[in-house]
Amino acid sequence: MTEQAKPTTIKKYANRRLYNTGTSTYVTLEDLAEMVKEGEDFTVVDAKTGEEITRSVLTQIIFEQESKGQNLLPITFLRQLIRFYGDSMQTLVPTYLDYSIDSLVRDQEKLRAQMTNAFGGGAIDVLHDQVKRNTDMFEQAMRMFLPFGATQTPGETPSPPPSRSDSDLEALKRQMADMQKKLDTLADKPE
Repeated sequence: MTEQAKPTTIKKYANRRLYNTGTSTYVTLEDLAEMVKEGEDFTVVDAKTGEEITRSVLTQIIFEQESKGQNLLPITFLRQLIRFYGDSMQTLVPTYLDYSIDSLVRDQEKLRAQMTNAFGGGAIDVLHDQVKRNTDMFEQAMRMFLPFGATQTPGETPSPPPSRSDSDLEALKRQMADMQKKLDTLADKPE
């Protein structure tokens, strides 16, 4: 591995100061946020213990951005994310989120162009379609791990159902009514 390919090491000291070993300067969380935006890879280590703490520092950067009013993460997303901690699905969530964000990054130029062309309701449709594709993919992945279409483990608090349009709900109601009629017919047949 070449020197350029190695991530820059940022040392975090007990006084909370961050030291960029690549530039031999002290940096702030804002500086680290800029490094991320510019695509510069870095790892953060505790200067005293040598423990790698990149995840907690990146989380702190997100917290700082959110507290400045640059809200990127919806409250419903944050709540659902918290629900996954300690859940049997916890190990699958990082992979799904990585794949989803990679997909969004790959398609961001196309999305920008479509949003610019659409400028209005069409832009929302493009984002909605991307979210729907990601949601469908996640639901398919979850079904692979759930036997016989089960949606939760015994004793688990059910999560709220996904919101659906009125036409989707009406279609589901019709399907359930048809199934109930078939069950009633089967129950009434003599053996």
